[in-house]
Amino acid sequence: MQEVLLLKCGELVLKGLNRSRFESRLLHIVRARLQPLGQYKVSISQSTVYVQPCDGAPVDEALAVCMRVFGIVSVCRAAVCPKNMDDICRTACEYLAQELHDVRTFKVEARRADKRFPLTSPQIGAEVGASLLSRYPHLRAKMEGADRVVKVEIREEHAYISGRRMAGAGGMPTGTNGRAMLLLSGGIDSPVAGHMMARRGLELGAVHFFSYPYTSEEARDKVLELARILSGYAGKITVSVVPFTHIQQEIRDKCDEDYFTLIMRRFMMRLAERVAVHQGCSALITGESLGQVASQTIESLNATGSVCTLPVFRPLIGMDKEEIVVRARQIGTFETSILPYEDCCTVFTPRHPQTKPKLENVQAQESALDVDALVEEAFAGVERVTLG
Repeated sequence: MQEVLLLKCGELVLKGLNRSRFESRLLHIVRARLQPLGQYKVSISQSTVYVQPCDGAPVDEALAVCMRVFGIVSVCRAAVCPKNMDDICRTACEYLAQELHDVRTFKVEARRADKRFPLTSPQIGAEVGASLLSRYPHLRAKMEGADRVVKVEIREEHAYISGRRMAGAGGMPTGTNGRAMLLLSGGIDSPVAGHMMARRGLELGAVHFFSYPYTSEEARDKVLELARILSGYAGKITVSVVPFTHIQQEIRDKCDEDYFTLIMRRFMMRLAERVAVHQGCSALITGESLGQVASQTIESLNATGSVCTLPVFRPLIGMDKEEIVVRARQIGTFETSILPYEDCCTVFTPRHPQTKPKLENVQAQESALDVDALVEEAFAGVERVTLG
């Protein structure tokens, strides 16, 4: 029995004259993600992407990959059969045997995309439903809240029979809305922020600030693992690892302790923007949440963001920690984020950080530093690692 994957497109179906651009990008992504697994024929018709395994290419692995492709709202396995009711009913009974064995109620939903087919959608559903009831007497038809929905789709060339559908990643295909640079720490928040903005069609780069020997190689590897997990959704991600030790030492030696975190964050934003422009990004992404820590008050955000000219996306700004943790678990980054390796934000942490800083006071503190020279030195030492 021939089997395919049916990937249902999300909001890109609402696009107008440029819809083909979004669909072409989505097909390119699906093909690229599946290429390491084997040969697949990938096509799109009527808001559905068809993935047909060739030469024994695996189906289960392909299903797992496709569930993480942004732009897809649902994924299912389906059997392909000829467009006549005898074959359709027989295929439904055989293909869904295991799924229907484990449930008690079902519903058949039929869609006749090929209007030349002699039966209407309700007639198709009725015939398939009768066949299933005859084959599986333990079943009961239920129009609302059924345990399993059996779908029958009559397309131009074939009929497709499917059962359980799994949620896709949703959103927009990666890269359809540009490219942005994620400030990626080793914490819980920033990977979630990156995932949320990639889901809106952004291609991601990432920048990480590394303060050896105050932070360890294990901490660096932890961040690279987070980027690797994100790449399962967003495609290849290049992480720019910025040496940050000298900057932090200069801040420690020449600035008041209360301003350490603020000035450090301003350097991070400057360097992230420098890396972003160098890599063709049009925005920055941070994992900041309003009021979560001292550097994330309105006043502090204004002070740190004022050094940038690129827009700064803060998708977590209105979320509490528990909401962020739930998302981190869903996307698979949480367990890595809580590994006990500290990042540079914990180095030289002030005992009493400024929470309502005045910009002129922050700038006065910074005047003791050669800001341009420190930025140039750090940028010259950037190491780039590509994941995915």
